[in-house]
Amino acid sequence: MIGLAYLLAFGLYILISVVVVLWAIGHARKHGKSAKRWGWGAALVMYLLVFWDWIPTIVMHQYYCATQAGFWVYKTVDQWKKENPRVIEMLVANKGAPHRHQESNDGFINTFYLNQRFNLISKYQGPLFLHRWIQEDELVDTKNNEVLARYVDFSTSQKRRQAGWSGWKFWLDSENCKSVNHRDQGSMSEIILEYQGEEK
Repeated sequence: MIGLAYLLAFGLYILISVVVVLWAIGHARKHGKSAKRWGWGAALVMYLLVFWDWIPTIVMHQYYCATQAGFWVYKTVDQWKKENPRVIEMLVANKGAPHRHQESNDGFINTFYLNQRFNLISKYQGPLFLHRWIQEDELVDTKNNEVLARYVDFSTSQKRRQAGWSGWKFWLDSENCKSVNHRDQGSMSEIILEYQGEEK
């Protein structure tokens, strides 16, 4: 039903656009002005009324995915084990994924307590300029607040977005940067499992 409403609204928008362009051409001819210039000008105005953010949003998403997204390992498990001998064997994973949720005006932060030594801090912020949302995950050693691994991703759609005026904008459906080449040193979930320990 919602899809049908979108199609009807889009059809009405096309119809109105055609009428406006034809009116602009007729007006230009009647007053001895360039029909081509007035016609294209009216078409551009009607296009920008709805689609003004289409190309800029896609370009901005591609740019941030290519330059700032990725997965970085700052310290491997082997390095951490050498600096903290016999500690990792004593770590016990917390049952039930206990965490703290903090809302803010521009997103939220989830802190997952993996075990007695490590936290996963997951930040979700937006909307930033041109519908941009950023997700940043950090694996942190709570003893010294050292970040051992970091994952950054961008999307042009809010994960909890509700249907509305922007729901039909197909260029807002980029959930992440997977389709764009970006720095990648593996999987955040894999390294979390290595540091998390086993439930007992």
